[in-house]
Amino acid sequence: MALPRVLILLGLVLTVASCGWGNKPLTRLKNPDEGPDEFLITPGKPLQEPKSYSELPTPEPGAPNLADRDPRAEGIAALGGKPGATAAGGIPASDSGLVRYADRHGVRPDIRQVLRVEDDKIRRDYGRRNILHIGPRDNYTDAYKKQWLDAQAEEERLRRLGIRTPSAPPAGPVR
Repeated sequence: MALPRVLILLGLVLTVASCGWGNKPLTRLKNPDEGPDEFLITPGKPLQEPKSYSELPTPEPGAPNLADRDPRAEGIAALGGKPGATAAGGIPASDSGLVRYADRHGVRPDIRQVLRVEDDKIRRDYGRRNILHIGPRDNYTDAYKKQWLDAQAEEERLRRLGIRTPSAPPAGPVR
């Protein structure tokens, strides 16, 4: 008579414990420390006295400060581009051919919403299958593994089609 009670009690404990498994974040990367996050602190440009105080722009709410960094422009400059490319004014004439080529099959104005719906479906479907978390696993990697590009297989496919390709990195262990 004691064994059925133990099984019923164990079943109840597992049922109650499984109720807390919903709405988990996709990755289990957590910062256990309550201290400051060093990635949130970014140093600004050094303060400099302007050449003329009368030429300073009028301060506006939400407008960037002259001492603020522009990470997008810095990234473009680091990659060899023109930092002024992020300024408003549309697409420069020198890039119009590239934009026309990229738009040759049409452009979906709602692409962000479409991708969000598709991504939500992937996460939802994966969450239904990933019930047991045995061993150290990364839910993000597991959910999107089917969408990974196999560089070696793609290189071989393109070479069979006669397309010249640069060498791919050596094949490594697949997680």
